[in-house]
Amino acid sequence: MDTRQTRNGAEVAAAPLTAVSARNISKTYGEVEALRNLTLEFPHGQLTSLLGPSGCGKTTLLKIIAGLLEPTSGEVEVNGRPVTGPGPDRAFVFQDFALLPWANVLRNVAFGLELRGVGVSEREGIAEKYIRNVGLAGFEKSYPHELSGGMRQRVGLARALAVDSEVLLMDEPFSAVDEQTRRKFQEDLLDLVAEENKTFLFVTHSIEEAVYVSDQIAILLPRPSRVSEIIRPKGLRNKDVADIRRDPEYLDIVDQIWASLRNYVE
Repeated sequence: MDTRQTRNGAEVAAAPLTAVSARNISKTYGEVEALRNLTLEFPHGQLTSLLGPSGCGKTTLLKIIAGLLEPTSGEVEVNGRPVTGPGPDRAFVFQDFALLPWANVLRNVAFGLELRGVGVSEREGIAEKYIRNVGLAGFEKSYPHELSGGMRQRVGLARALAVDSEVLLMDEPFSAVDEQTRRKFQEDLLDLVAEENKTFLFVTHSIEEAVYVSDQIAILLPRPSRVSEIIRPKGLRNKDVADIRRDPEYLDIVDQIWASLRNYVE
C-alpha cells in the first residue's frame, strides 16, 4: 500500500490512486434512459462492486467502461487515458463464460495472448501459470463441454488474468454456479485481489456477495441509474476469509444495504 508522511514524520496510508473514472455518464436506448449523469471512481488495486435492482444499468456501465458500448454523453478514463473502445488495459469476464467450444482449456486461456501475437511457447507458459492459479491444473487438454459450469468459469477468469490487463471487469461471474462453488470462488477472488494488484469491477445482484468481496460498493438506483451511495467495509478487509460472514460489521452492512434497496424491489 502507498504511504505518505505527516509533518511529524509518521507514515500513514495514502488514499489509493484512481484507476478508472466514469464522469457524467449517460446512456439512452431510444426512449429508454438507462444511465443519467453517473459519476464514479474505482480505486487502483481494489475491488468495487456495482449493486442494485435488476435493470438499473450495472452491466451497461461495465460495458461502457470496457469500451463495448459508447455512452450517449460523459467520459471514461483508465489510468488517465480516455476510453474510446476496447483496449489491452481492460479484460472482461463474461457471465456466460464465452469460451471457444472447439479449443481446449490451454488454448482458451492463451487465446487473448495469441491475438496479441505472443509466441506459442511464451503464451502457453503464461496460460499454464494461470490455469494452476485458478485450480485447473491437469485439465489443460480438456474441452469446455467436458467441464462443469464452475470449471468453465475458472477458465474464463484464467483467460482474463493471462493477458495481464490493469483492470478486470466481471459481469456476475458466479451467478451460474451452485452455492458451494460460488462461496469457493468468492474466497479465491479475495486472494486474487490481494495477489494481483489489479483493479476489479464486479457486477452482482447479491448483497451478501458484494459485502464479502468488496473494498467499495456502489449502490445504483433504478433507471435512469445514478449512484445512490458508496459503502466501504474497511473493517472486513483484514479479516480471515472464514471469519468475515460472522463479523457484526458484515451483518450490519448487509442490513444497511437491504434497507436502502428494499423499496426498489418489485
